[in-house]
Amino acid sequence: QVQLEESGGGLVQPGGSLRLSCAASIADFTRYEMAWYRQAPGEQRMLVASITGGGATKVVNSAMGRFTISRDNAKKTVYLQMNNLTSEDTAVYYCNAARNRRHWGQGALFTVSS
Repeated sequence: QVQLEESGGGLVQPGGSLRLSCAASIADFTRYEMAWYRQAPGEQRMLVASITGGGATKVVNSAMGRFTISRDNAKKTVYLQMNNLTSEDTAVYYCNAARNRRHWGQGALFTVSS
């Protein structure tokens, strides 16, 4: 059974930084591609960044240069470091683990506001 628990949400001022963490309960963590998605109010859930078990990363254009995804396979944890935040980054951020199927965390909300 796969369980994902996000942490690190909250309130951040524009231009600030935040790091989200996702602790995974997965027996073979390195076999899973991990990703962060976000869902803003009234919008569809969208991919933000992904990372393979070997560490290859992808970041969507809107986050490129500002967001960094990483993982610690020993801790079975994936991170999303977010810098230079704007109000458009306000959303619920979901951790995702994918192998034969997708697994989702419960989501972490953070708001960018002054």
